[in-house]
Amino acid sequence: MATDSILRPGELKDILLKEIQAADLAEIDVREVGTVLEVKDGIARIYGLTSALAGEMLEFTSSETGEKVIGQALNLEEDNIGAVIFGDYLVLREGDEVRRTGRVLEVPVGPALVGRVVDALGQPVDGLGPIPAATTRKVDIVAPGIIKRQPVKEPLQTGIKAIDSMIPIGRGQRELIIGDRGTGKTALAIDTIINQKGEGVICIYIAIGQKRSTVASVVEKLKEHGAMDYSIVLVASASEPAPMLYIAPFSGCAMGEYFMYDEKKATLCVYDDLSKQAAAYRQLSLVLRRPPGREAYPGDVFYLHSRLLERAAKLSNEMGGGSLTALPIIETQAGDISAYIPTNVISITDGQIFVETDLFYSNVRPAINPGISVSRVGGSAQIKAMKQVAGRLRLDLAQYRELEAFSQFGSELDQATQKQLARGARVVEVLKQPQYQPMPVERQVMLIFAVTNGYLDDVAVPAIKGWEQGFLDFMTAQHPEIGDEIRTRRVFTDDLTGRLRAAIDEYKKIAAR
Repeated sequence: MATDSILRPGELKDILLKEIQAADLAEIDVREVGTVLEVKDGIARIYGLTSALAGEMLEFTSSETGEKVIGQALNLEEDNIGAVIFGDYLVLREGDEVRRTGRVLEVPVGPALVGRVVDALGQPVDGLGPIPAATTRKVDIVAPGIIKRQPVKEPLQTGIKAIDSMIPIGRGQRELIIGDRGTGKTALAIDTIINQKGEGVICIYIAIGQKRSTVASVVEKLKEHGAMDYSIVLVASASEPAPMLYIAPFSGCAMGEYFMYDEKKATLCVYDDLSKQAAAYRQLSLVLRRPPGREAYPGDVFYLHSRLLERAAKLSNEMGGGSLTALPIIETQAGDISAYIPTNVISITDGQIFVETDLFYSNVRPAINPGISVSRVGGSAQIKAMKQVAGRLRLDLAQYRELEAFSQFGSELDQATQKQLARGARVVEVLKQPQYQPMPVERQVMLIFAVTNGYLDDVAVPAIKGWEQGFLDFMTAQHPEIGDEIRTRRVFTDDLTGRLRAAIDEYKKIAAR
């Protein structure tokens, strides 16, 4: 062997260093690679990736089709990683390659999503082509601290008389809508979205675990009322794997936060519904072999919902004054609000609207129970005029319900009780409202003023709906300045009260003819 072909000690190292320096380092993939051990029900167990972080985004590559699927590391164990897979986990097999991305899960955000229907990863599902979203936001972030917030004091009008008068919602509030299946919970949320037309509020409707046909009908209704112009619909339907249902509310919240933080706007997020998200999270946790707790839910299901709902806020003026209002929906079984998930979410939110089955079937719609329903923000989320006319409404209605139940047993009722029952029946009738017909606040104020001041006491209960419509038409035609003044000045002066009383008397004379 020729002596010049033998390398001196250290020479090989120098040659290799030169080769590496000469190579274009950008082309060398230095990311860690792992291997899929098993895949089941949207969960993958991975060998390798020893330095992966909790919550990190992972990229799976199918060895059969070459398709790439996104996942997220959830369980970091001694010898393997448990990850959830967002998308079609059926294309993955044992032995497939998994790579770290070095990023936490992100979704596209921005004005380009408005008017679109997307999935839990922000990909369009409405057949209108790709979304040119320029920016992304992290799906799971820490909620803003106390210093970055200000008290909730600006009303978010729902257009629903029973809510705006008795259980007001403010911008930045978290108000739970709770009740049994099929009692009109979604209807309340959709009406609220429709009522934001012209208010500059961006609405995000997040459908979790619903049939695609149901979501399609909601989208059609929103289009019909021109509400898709300022709305984003995010769908994680019942046919999708559990990980998509689990991540959907966080993705929707991130889309809303873009408008709150970056565009300083008011936003509204409807989570419909979180009990299905909790069930999906329970499924993931059990497959990941996390220990089950009460009702088989994992121990951190409270934390799951609290870190989502705490992100709703009214930001301080220094932060731009944007807001994110959350309307989580929870489905109860046979009206049991003392179950695990309902009590969890009640304790996180700033009040709840309880929709009752009995009221719904006795044709009181919206079927809101004023006794259990509460807003912990209260009058600060109402305009002063509404506070002035609706101050006693909730108490009167709750007393009427008690009296009504009591009066079924006895036939002899004194005059005062009969009067209270008659007034209560008329209040209930006035608060009834058809679906998809939200009412402007000034019209609500005028109606509630009329009923609480006894102007409807001599009108028969079946005739109230006709009286109401006639009265509102009369006010629009003959006295539009009264409604304008309530809307702009937001307060009842003695002069305005006098003029409204005179207008009601005038209409009563016309109606009596």
